[in-house]
Amino acid sequence: VQLQASGGGLVQSGGSRRLSCSASGRGFINYTVAWFRQAPGKEREFVSAVKYGVGTTYYDDFVKGRFTISRDNDKKTVYLRMSSLKPEDTAVYYCVADDKVEAGFSIGHTYNYWGQGTLVTVSS
Repeated sequence: VQLQASGGGLVQSGGSRRLSCSASGRGFINYTVAWFRQAPGKEREFVSAVKYGVGTTYYDDFVKGRFTISRDNDKKTVYLRMSSLKPEDTAVYYCVADDKVEAGFSIGHTYNYWGQGTLVTVSS
């Protein structure tokens, strides 16, 4: 599967932005999809994931209540709605996926498929 992340850009602190992760290939419905991000000079970190099947969602603590992940299997797309953005949310956001992931959602090595990343810059 190939992943294409989009929707990044410049947004003011407190604003909102929606990222999209579009997939090509077969079997999208069986893929768990996640978002990771990497800020300049920092390590990559887990943001959120949506499981295949019933679509259970997972969030890291620093985005709970502010970010919402969702998926549209017909469109083969996963969305990350980001609200109440803070300057510390500035990062390149990557969407990742793999087949029937059941555990290790927050670990990058769990996923074999990575998109190219989209930059989100939050100005103060």
